[in-house]
Amino acid sequence: MSVSTAAIDPSVCAPLPVLGQDVTVPLVTGGEVTYAALDYAASAPALQRVWDDVAAYAPYYGSVHRGAGYLSQLSTDLFENSRRTVAEFLGCRAEDQVVFTRSTTDSLNLLAAAIPANCQVFVYETEHHASLLPWRDAQVTYLNAPRTPGQAVETLERALADRDPYGPALVCVTGASNVTGELWPVKELAAATHAHGARIVLDAAQLAPHHPVDIAELDVDWVAFSGHKLYAPFGSGVLAGRADWLQAAEPYLAGGGASRKVARRADGGVDVDWHTTAARHEAGSPNVIGIYSIASACKALTEAGFDNLVAREQELVRRVREGLAQVPEVQVLSLFGDDAPRVGVISFVVSGWNSSHFAAALSAEYGIGVRDGLFCAHPLVRTLLGSDPQDPGECGAPEAEPGERSLNAIRVSFGAGTPDEHIERFLRAVTELVREGAQWKYRTEDGRCVPDRGTAAQV
Repeated sequence: MSVSTAAIDPSVCAPLPVLGQDVTVPLVTGGEVTYAALDYAASAPALQRVWDDVAAYAPYYGSVHRGAGYLSQLSTDLFENSRRTVAEFLGCRAEDQVVFTRSTTDSLNLLAAAIPANCQVFVYETEHHASLLPWRDAQVTYLNAPRTPGQAVETLERALADRDPYGPALVCVTGASNVTGELWPVKELAAATHAHGARIVLDAAQLAPHHPVDIAELDVDWVAFSGHKLYAPFGSGVLAGRADWLQAAEPYLAGGGASRKVARRADGGVDVDWHTTAARHEAGSPNVIGIYSIASACKALTEAGFDNLVAREQELVRRVREGLAQVPEVQVLSLFGDDAPRVGVISFVVSGWNSSHFAAALSAEYGIGVRDGLFCAHPLVRTLLGSDPQDPGECGAPEAEPGERSLNAIRVSFGAGTPDEHIERFLRAVTELVREGAQWKYRTEDGRCVPDRGTAAQV
């Protein structure tokens, strides 16, 4: 998967307007500053365009597939047009289905519930928990973290060569790491998967907001992603791809909307005729606003020119990496090495600092929001930090006092709405904290490192 290196046209590569870009936050040292949202990998701010589209639709809100009234019909059309917009955004094949879910996690749990009996699942230990953990009823092979893209393909090929060649098999892989931001060789992994008679699902939660995703071009069987990482509000997600396993599986949720016909039997039981379309796994009243938000975000990214957005983000990645390289105490985490292509997600540790303490100081003293912890990818972060798999550590901040070594890292992430000033402030803050130390005292409270409001600033 290549990243565009075309010349950047400043007139079309300005940051996209997002909600919250003018929000100010208080500093523990006094005064206020415009908040620098650099935690896109967790949840990206909603695009202003998305919010405006939702606001324009809100007065026309109506039940979907449930009413004959004008607003219900309008909402139904909006819902199904959103499905078509997402299919086009993902380059879906004619026979593919787009199923709306709550999130990437929900999408992959849906697929896990739909895989055939005795399916073998292959997943790298480097995955986010959303794609590492759903396969509880399958025979799972966990693959060791590769250190090059080529090794990733070789590891998968060896594992698939040793599997039962007659049973169903599924490979689950990320498109871009939520820890390192590195791009995985998805097309090559898909080719290896299909050569061994297996199928592949792409976790595109971190890829879709930063890079075009084309199901047909990548030749993957399914793609899963979340709206809240694609500049849309919380509560909606997508599973798109092959229909056969989904049509053959029991509905993910049993209820209205998933059934075409329900009738009582003579013996007192109930017979159900389930839909074979995407509706089979969309029981209940859908999150129309969330789904419309995803479609709006897909349109906004496409109309802004995804190649230009990618090029601008790559420039931000370059600046961050070069800036961090100027601070010897900073160690950037990587699987594939410094030259590996990546999206705007970078994790690091700072020598002599508890990562939670460092992230807290960035927030309290500079108004910069980053993430610290293991990023719901515990095995990967432990591997990158060279720690024992049994060492303690959590998704959030560990119970370690400021200054104590902790099994966690700091993650900075950015995207289409990130202003240059946020990147410049972040790099300046990292340098000042490492060179001069924090200006305030911090303590651990309820598992989080927070400023000690009862202490004076440190001079």
